[in-house]
Amino acid sequence: MKREIKQKKSYIAVDLGAESGRVILGTVSADKLELEQVHRFDNGPIRENGSLRWDFHKLLSNIKTGIKKAVKQAKTEAAGIGIDSWGVDFGLINEDGRLIENPYHYRDSRNNGMMEKAFELMSKREIYENTGIQFMQINSVYQLLAMRLAESEALAKAKNIIFMADLFSYFLCGRVYAEFTLASTSQIMNMKTGQWSKTVCEKLSLPVGVLPDIVMPGTVVGQLSEAVRKEIGCGPIPVIAAGSHDTACAVVAVPADEKTKWAYLSSGTWSLMGVEVPKAVISDKTFKYEFTNEGGAENTIRLLKNIMGLWLVQECKRQWQEEGEDLSYGELVAMAEKAKPFAAFIDPDYSRFLSPGDMPKKINEYLIMTGQKPIEDKGQMIRMLLENLALKYRLVLESIEDVTDKKIEVLHIVGGGIQNELLCRFTANSLGKKVITGPVEGTAIGNILMQAKAAGQITSLAQARKILHNSVETKIFEPQDTSVWDAQFQKYVNQKK
Repeated sequence: MKREIKQKKSYIAVDLGAESGRVILGTVSADKLELEQVHRFDNGPIRENGSLRWDFHKLLSNIKTGIKKAVKQAKTEAAGIGIDSWGVDFGLINEDGRLIENPYHYRDSRNNGMMEKAFELMSKREIYENTGIQFMQINSVYQLLAMRLAESEALAKAKNIIFMADLFSYFLCGRVYAEFTLASTSQIMNMKTGQWSKTVCEKLSLPVGVLPDIVMPGTVVGQLSEAVRKEIGCGPIPVIAAGSHDTACAVVAVPADEKTKWAYLSSGTWSLMGVEVPKAVISDKTFKYEFTNEGGAENTIRLLKNIMGLWLVQECKRQWQEEGEDLSYGELVAMAEKAKPFAAFIDPDYSRFLSPGDMPKKINEYLIMTGQKPIEDKGQMIRMLLENLALKYRLVLESIEDVTDKKIEVLHIVGGGIQNELLCRFTANSLGKKVITGPVEGTAIGNILMQAKAAGQITSLAQARKILHNSVETKIFEPQDTSVWDAQFQKYVNQKK
């Protein structure tokens, strides 16, 4: 018993999502992980000078508040702090080490048309051969191209570009770096070499010299600076690049049985569906399906597809709230459950759905454009969105099976989206496969387990997942009504054509 207590270590995970942030205190022992959420705060874009930005200083203040709370609540001195965030966005640091401006939000309109501009300078296939990343206008490469074409003064002054999670770590410990999993989302990295692609930078005239050195997940990058320690009131805690991309952390937290053929779905504002592979897969098929190769833990690659996810539901909820009807997610799901099934078909990844603003109107314009009837009932709208997400998941999973030449047996879903059990049920029905959900805090858990690996407390991803099995509850959804969903899937595929 004494030996087990001695083995316990505490870690602080800062998990930044597009809607909210969390600071979580995790305690890892020889065979179990315990979590305690100590601070939660809202996040979202702000309007600044006509553009969408992130409120960096507000987020940094909340991060410090959360770390301070975690330090006070920890029973032992924290063995590490790790920060994870969404990908693609970045901050610009000047010669004095200061942030030049609030980072742009990936949904900002400056990115419109940038992919097409890039293809004039470098062919789409050549970009893919160099990077292996899915084409999305939110990618860092197109954000940088937009700045370069606009002759951005901020970019001209920049000494360093630092991606979001690593940017917050920089302000905690002073180290400039680019963690592999987060940097891999940029579409500037050569995923075959794991280094920045000079070819892409040269052909698009992007400043490769401002891109930081790449470090691997699980690297101790420094300690809290003296100024931050004084502000928080703590000792010299190590800062660990646990896996700076939130999905990379979430995949670590998939409680998979390695004897089964499994895929994962990280469910939240975005849905990311994929499989772990030992090296980047860049082929005719992955180019055709626009699959992305992103960095993972222990030298793995996350071969996946980005899907718009619960963003559409979130935006509908926000619009109805502005119109005076403040409905909770629970209320919306209850209304959806009572609504008529399969009222319409949409592509959740339709380009106009990417930007914020009156989502119900955008969806109805899409329905009219595709010869379908608009939807006025709120429950009907939500049910239609959830059904179409589940159908899109099947389309992507079949593409994964085609690319890997493996039949997937189980889909593991992690992240906040698993709280929407109606979507989980629809997903099992649509796929015709077993779906296992959990944990909800997959990203924070993966963050903590990678910190424990960096600290030498655990030795491998396999051991991390064994601890995970002993620590989290999962729920199984078996497929039902598969013949009905098979028929609707064919209609969905035909509608997309």
